[in-house]
Amino acid sequence: MIRKTSSALFMTTMLVGALSSVGAQADWKGWNIHTEDYPVSHAMEFFITEAEKRTEGRISGRVYNNAVLGSQEDAISQMQIGGIDFAGFNLGPLGASVPEVNVVSLPFIFKDVEHMHRVMDGPVGQSLSDAMAKTGVISLAWYDSGARSFYNTSKAIHSPADIQGMKFRVMNNDLYVGMVEALGGNATPMAYSEVYQSLKTGVVDGAENNWPSYESSNHYEVSPYYSATQHLILPECLCVSTTAWKKLSVEDQETLKKVARESATLQRDLWAKRDLKSKQAVLDAGVNYNEIDDKSAFQSAMKPVYEMAIKKNPALAPIVKEIQATP
Repeated sequence: MIRKTSSALFMTTMLVGALSSVGAQADWKGWNIHTEDYPVSHAMEFFITEAEKRTEGRISGRVYNNAVLGSQEDAISQMQIGGIDFAGFNLGPLGASVPEVNVVSLPFIFKDVEHMHRVMDGPVGQSLSDAMAKTGVISLAWYDSGARSFYNTSKAIHSPADIQGMKFRVMNNDLYVGMVEALGGNATPMAYSEVYQSLKTGVVDGAENNWPSYESSNHYEVSPYYSATQHLILPECLCVSTTAWKKLSVEDQETLKKVARESATLQRDLWAKRDLKSKQAVLDAGVNYNEIDDKSAFQSAMKPVYEMAIKKNPALAPIVKEIQATP
């Protein structure tokens, strides 16, 4: 009798546990490097809030802003083992574990921001997400982080000849160093926090970034010439952990894909408004701005940069061709 009772109790406990796990709520942890009032932050909040509503509470979570859960490199590692469930990632650091995504860091790979959207929303974006998934990270949608252009302390840039001999701060990436050197300049990798003082004291002649960063960092105060080279147009991803993803029903996965795409539409719209606002603010402050209608001389100068990247990672070659063939 005791054995039968114990067995019955055991089976009941197991059944209750199984039923509980089926209806269990997934409480997702989200990593974000940006401040609360930033386009990516608003989009991520929209994503997790709508996910909870549309799955009737089966998925909920919280976005942790300001990189309080660690650096992006730390967050990628945590996501790969299931410690973080979703995040807004810049693709640059992902290149260390997913070489294919380095393609978006090739200078002038995208014609403009709209071209980047078309590429990333199409087969190329899906193939990059598939490559990422093999390392534990899935991209559900692609966010915008604008176009990076050169700015400097002394003159407008119209052609590569204007960059000859100038010292430009770049992000710590061999592709970006190669880019400036191919244009005839001297590249100086440097922490972002050091750029303002370096521009002010002449340690470097210029740097490169998008309008919101140029404005919010106050670099325009000491480097008042901004030339729209738009040499780098770097997408970001709304990513989820494969560990968390595989626990979801097919129905909830489809719901999250839809919500993610909606969040990307929101983020891109907010980014475009922020971009224009920052641009107008620095122009009102007296910045000298020039557009470059024909970027072919800059693009042609990138041939050795592309050759170096493809030699190091031959898998990039077909992706480059597909991007360039996308209208």
